[in-house]
Amino acid sequence: MSRRDLLRRARGVDGLLTMLSDRVDAELLDACPRLKVVANYAVGFDNLDLPAASARGVLMTNTPEVLTEATAELAWALILACARRVLEGDRLVRAGRFQGWDPLLLLGDSLGGKTLGILGPGRIGRAVACIGRGFGMKILTAGRGDLKALDRLIRASDVLSLHVPLTEATRHLLGLRELARMKPGAILVNTARGPVVDEEALVGALRSGRLAAAGLDVYEREPRLARGLAGLRNVVLLPHLGSATVEARRAMALRAAGNLISALSGLRPKDLLPSPVHTRP
Repeated sequence: MSRRDLLRRARGVDGLLTMLSDRVDAELLDACPRLKVVANYAVGFDNLDLPAASARGVLMTNTPEVLTEATAELAWALILACARRVLEGDRLVRAGRFQGWDPLLLLGDSLGGKTLGILGPGRIGRAVACIGRGFGMKILTAGRGDLKALDRLIRASDVLSLHVPLTEATRHLLGLRELARMKPGAILVNTARGPVVDEEALVGALRSGRLAAAGLDVYEREPRLARGLAGLRNVVLLPHLGSATVEARRAMALRAAGNLISALSGLRPKDLLPSPVHTRP
């Protein structure tokens, strides 16, 4: 629903179940004086103002764990589509330009023996790495706070997959300088949050050929794209489908509903988010 409708319809409620596109800030919290809990239908929670909620005694929850496999699978769909130029081949056939087998037609890259970099080795990052081992890839990982490991990861990865949450520390974590340090011909995949990457800088890196390809499921100003991104042939663009399986979305709904019921029953929700007032044990 629109922001206006959300503000109007949320007045007087005890609990809210929000989408990642809903901004839960001081304005919304002040419009709901009876509010006790916000259950976010997502694992990411950059749309939630945790300090503002804590100051008002409102609990906040998310839906971790249940979308790990779905998001990892989608990251790999993007990796394979980029490495083997799947969409370029699809467009060629649909346009009637396929003239038969050609030894040099749309040559891509093999993955065996290459280095898969995982930026953010949490649940999803580890699941992506596990699949990568099945392809015979070498695995490198780095957390967002380890600058030395991050630099090594950026320089060494043939495929770099992003799995960090969006915070002020991770906004534009991959900017012009970082993209310029990536291995020539590397592939970048982002199924985390769009603003982790400077999208304008990415367009430049793709246009110049510095990067072979990019696979994106999220965008810096979602749903808008940076100028020039949609016109590039070496980018695969998906409409935020990371958790879009029947199984994952059902599990997310049940998890969010369970968190709401627990909080409104006076119990501690399973997926309580940390704040200045309440922290995970």
